[in-house]
Amino acid sequence: MFGRRATGIKSHTMNVIPFQDLCCPLDGLPLTGDGHSWRCGAGHCYDIARQGYTHLLPVQKKRSRDPGDSKAMVAARRRFLNGGHYRPIATAVSDALLASPAEAAALCCLDAGCGEGYYLRELAARAGDRSLALAGLDISKWAVQAAAKQDRQTRWLVGSNANLPVTTASLDRVLCLFGFPVYDEFARVLKAGGELLLVDAGPNHLRELREIVYPSLKPRGEKPWSAPTGFRSLVGDTVAYSLELTEAQAIADLLAMTPHLYRASAEGRARAAALNTLTVTVEVQLRRLQRLAEGE
Repeated sequence: MFGRRATGIKSHTMNVIPFQDLCCPLDGLPLTGDGHSWRCGAGHCYDIARQGYTHLLPVQKKRSRDPGDSKAMVAARRRFLNGGHYRPIATAVSDALLASPAEAAALCCLDAGCGEGYYLRELAARAGDRSLALAGLDISKWAVQAAAKQDRQTRWLVGSNANLPVTTASLDRVLCLFGFPVYDEFARVLKAGGELLLVDAGPNHLRELREIVYPSLKPRGEKPWSAPTGFRSLVGDTVAYSLELTEAQAIADLLAMTPHLYRASAEGRARAAALNTLTVTVEVQLRRLQRLAEGE
């Protein structure tokens, strides 16, 4: 893999092969690995950072100086997820992704909004002998740095879902977990018959935490949902379980990795900070969508 340097990080699996299907975020031309950088035919060059990731978010396409999750939010998410609290979600996602065979020898997959890379690491660990070409993309450089420090086999990218630096019709799977889907881009990069896996919070997700940080809760009914243009719906799933947190740090980390940290009042955050134990409902909806062929 281009740009790999000795770090002392042990490979968690031998079935992850280099992800190569990158394109230039400025002109869409394919990128070719050149030592410790990537280059397109027009001469644009993107260096691979010493931590092992590549920055493919042009300055002119950034909406702020430092977009995405902060360093503190990424650290909170890393502690919480590495604690195994969301492993049932990761297991359901991995099983759904691996359920259908891909035509190619290796399953080519992008996690669009990968955070610190937890779900791709879990996927690789559950893949068995299945060969995977994995890429994780996030708009937060802090998230991608954290991902690259934990896993040098996956291709880690700073980029935007609105302009994926991935070649057209090159992917078997796209993941978008608690993220911001851009369906036109997902349809562009998926092969015909490829699958998009979405995970979103269900109506009762973290209800007990929300009851603590907000003075009252608005009813959250099920909203009508239909497959976006270019996709058909496949059978999905709901993952629901009770999660007991017995440390104040884990509770603080959970709040920090949700939008409730900023939406709640100072009083609501203080009530959460005073907790040493909390039992919450985890409820997420996993949707599977299949990319239609042209003309379908």
